[in-house]
Order: sequence, then structure tokens, then C-alpha cells
Amino acid sequence: MSLIKAPWTLLLFITQSITLALGQIWSNKVRSLLTTMGIIIGVASVTAVIAALTGLRANILADFEVIGNNKIAIFAQHPETGRQRQASWRVIQLRPSNFTDMLEHCPSVEAFTRITGESTDVTFGEHSIENARITGIEPSWHKVDGRTVTMGRPFNLVDEAEARPVCLISPDTRDKLQLDRDCTGQSIYINRVRYLIVGLLEPPAEFNMIPTGGPEHEIFIPFSTAYNGGWMFVLANAVTPEASEDARAEIRFFLRSRRDLRPEDPDNFGINLVEAFVQVFNKVAIGITMVAGGIVGVSLLVGGVGIMNIMLVSVSERTREIGLRKAVGAPPSAILMQFLVEAVTLCSVGGLAGIAGGQILTMIMGVIPGAQLDRAYIPMWAIVVSIGFSAMVGVFFGMFPAVKAARLDPIEALRHE
Repeated sequence: MSLIKAPWTLLLFITQSITLALGQIWSNKVRSLLTTMGIIIGVASVTAVIAALTGLRANILADFEVIGNNKIAIFAQHPETGRQRQASWRVIQLRPSNFTDMLEHCPSVEAFTRITGESTDVTFGEHSIENARITGIEPSWHKVDGRTVTMGRPFNLVDEAEARPVCLISPDTRDKLQLDRDCTGQSIYINRVRYLIVGLLEPPAEFNMIPTGGPEHEIFIPFSTAYNGGWMFVLANAVTPEASEDARAEIRFFLRSRRDLRPEDPDNFGINLVEAFVQVFNKVAIGITMVAGGIVGVSLLVGGVGIMNIMLVSVSERTREIGLRKAVGAPPSAILMQFLVEAVTLCSVGGLAGIAGGQILTMIMGVIPGAQLDRAYIPMWAIVVSIGFSAMVGVFFGMFPAVKAARLDPIEALRHE
């Protein structure tokens, strides 16, 4: 029976101590506010920083989702060492034949497209676009990039095999050249060569954080039509984002074989993974959060010193009360627990006020024009950690005043004026 009664007695004692502590805080409102100001500022600052990083992370990850976490970019580059370090670009550049049968040798790669491009003038009647972006793609580009044709048709294998003068355009290009709304079947001139419009692409995706440089006048033509033996790169998809590293290893092994590299030769090409950028960003965000938390933690320590100071003053002010409690039989542990609970309550109230301040700062950040923090929010783990850390500060800095109160001699305490 006593085992069941003991937890209930402890809970009742803690509840009474918290009620008494809240009463003390309310009766000394200004002093309590000034005492907990360091904790309030510290918690508000760290929660606002975490909310801002959470919002930025949400926006950036949303952009990566649009791009595709399983994207792989393959491009030529000079090695920093080895026999090809100063080789001519003709030796280093990628060639279409480097990627023949790549899907058969790289099972972690879902699809890929060779890409080339240039900027040149485009005309339709009296309307023209200077330095329009002309991109050569293969039919698999739609699967890799995820953009579909809204009118007309995509490129097919015949367009690619015969290097036909056909093109796909974006809505922005159609409007700039003042073509018909359904412009399929009309022709435009690219660098004075007539191209038949076979389809209209959906607009490019909009990004939150990644700059796009404004509207682009996009025109796509078959890769075989555009490629003239010069610059090209490859965009591929891994079967899943988790398989990106496997896909990179397979592509690297495949290309080293196709490009006749010796075992001691460094790679003369680069392979970038979108998933790798996501992982790097997550690590940077965690690092910034930890650094910000450490810096703001100084405010919490300063606030803890203030808590200890005010609790020492409280012990002095309530010396006769402590003497009376001991005189009627209160054990030192009860006195210690009472003052410790008061210190923890004071810090926890400061922590809650700091979270409220952090929420206000988060709401202000969300409406700042151009800040891109509309998705900022304080995650639950940050709230729990803030309250928990505030309570720990209360325990750490409240222990000395509580021990001092528990060790007071009841006779001397009753004589105290």
C-alpha cells in the first residue's frame, strides 16, 4: 500500500511546489521577467534560427524534388594529374559513342539522354528572338527530365535516326514569336534553317531557391540534328535515389572502359549526383544549427546565472519561512526539492516564453518579401529540446541555492530578521 502511496505523495508535493513557485513568480513579476530575460532571449533566438533553417531546407529540398533526387549529370573534364592533364579538349570531350549500350552495362541506370546545345537567333515572319537556347535532346529526354508535350507529339526514333529538322518549343517561345496557340505544324527558322514545330512542351518547373534567370526561350531539336562533333553532356536517371551511388560506380567503370583509360589514369570526366547535393546540404544545415545552438546556449548560461542569483536572494528573504518549515518537521530533502522545483519552474516558464517569442519571430520572417521563409516553422523536437534544456539550466543553477536552503539551521533561521 505504501509503494502505491509514495508516487502519489511525491506527485502531490511537486504539484504544490510548482503552484508555490508560480505564486512567487506572479508576486514578483518584474523581477522574474528580468531574471528570465536571458533564457527568453536565448530560447527565442535558437528556435527562430532553427525555424529559418527548417524553412530554407524545405524550400531547397522541394526544388531538388522538382529536379529529381535520382538525377545524374555526366560531363567531360580535365584530370588534375596524369598524362591527360594538359591534353586538348578534343581528346577529353565526350562523344556519343562513349554511351552506346550503357543501359545494358549499368543496371542501376533507368534512362539517359545525350544533350548538346547552342544559342542562336530564331525567327518567325517579322518576329525574332536573339540568342535563344537551342538544345539537342534524344527521345528519352522526356523520361529523364520529366517534362511532357502538351500539344503535338514528342520526338521519335525516326526523328533522331534521320536527323530531321523538327523542334519542340516552350510556351514562352511561342508567345514571344507570336505563333498560334496550337502552333504544331508551323515552321520557324533557326540560324536560317527551317524547322517544323511538332510539339509544345509544358513550361519549365518553378523553383523556390534555385535561380532560373527569368523566362527562357527554349527550343529543342533532335540530338543528331544538333550535334556537330563539339560539346555535349549526358543526363541520366538512377532507378531510385538510393541507387544513385551504385549508378555512379557503374557509369564510372563503364566510361573508363569506353574511353580506354589505364588503371593508373585519373578520370577525365565528372559524375555529379543530385542526391549527393541533398546530403551535403543536410550536413551543412545540421552544422549551422549546432553552431547557432552553441552560440545561443551562452545566453541560456547567462540566464542560468541570473536564476541562481535570484534564488539565493529568495533563500535569504524566506529564511524565517524555512526555519518554520523545519521546526514543524520538514526534512532537508523537502526544502531542497521545493527550491529546486521553483528554480526549474522559473526556467521552464522562461523557456515557454522564449518559444512564444521564437514563434512571433518566425511569423515575422515568413512575411518578409523575398526572404523565401514562408515555410519556416519550429519543429516539435526544437520545442522539446528548448524546454528540456531550460529545465536542465534550472536544475544546474538552482541546486546550490536549494542546498543552501536545506542546510539552514532551524534555530538560526527562526532568529533571522
